[in-house]
Amino acid sequence: MQPLIQLKNLEKCVPTKAGPLCVLRKITLDVQDGEFMTIMGPSGAGKSTLLSILGLYDHAWTGEYLLDGQAVHSMTPKERSVLNKRHVGFVFQQFHLLDDLTVAENLDLPLSYRDIKKSERQAMVADTLDHFGIVAKKDLYPSQLSGGQQQLVAVARAIIAKPKLLLADEPTGNLHSEQGKEIMELFAKLNREGTTIIQVTHSETHAACSQRIIKLRDGWMEK
Repeated sequence: MQPLIQLKNLEKCVPTKAGPLCVLRKITLDVQDGEFMTIMGPSGAGKSTLLSILGLYDHAWTGEYLLDGQAVHSMTPKERSVLNKRHVGFVFQQFHLLDDLTVAENLDLPLSYRDIKKSERQAMVADTLDHFGIVAKKDLYPSQLSGGQQQLVAVARAIIAKPKLLLADEPTGNLHSEQGKEIMELFAKLNREGTTIIQVTHSETHAACSQRIIKLRDGWMEK
């Protein structure tokens, strides 16, 4: 069976006054459909950069990247954006909620990119608000929420459209331990239901929830 993700000699280098600085070096990696994988490594190892490339947000790299059999490396940024909206959910470290939208409107946003009737979208938003225990917050704006509440909304938004690939950058970094445990339990449930998950975390406990751990150091994948 073809892997969901195939990377071959993926590299990202950025120009500096001292010459090119390579953030990722010769990353070759397969991720199977339905896998739950963790990326670990010290700060500056390239973890968030790799996640951003996998999520089709970063376009300045070389090498080969196939997502669900589609050659991302041959696509235009616009084509990658369409693929992102169709298949990828992303939990950002800094939430990236839209400040001028309410909680309910933030949750509706990823659904609006898909061919889903408005009545169905409203039902999905209501179910998700209930599932996360944030019904009372639905008309509030992100600035009216605590950091932990914003993170819960960010996770809810990432999974509401049932993406094929869920990427999470330190998804529990701003949560207390009980909330973090709940998020990991939710990820494990989504994974059992077939969602492929790749997370970046510093937590050994949360890394242990995944099936495989890869480690980056100075842009290289440790053997």
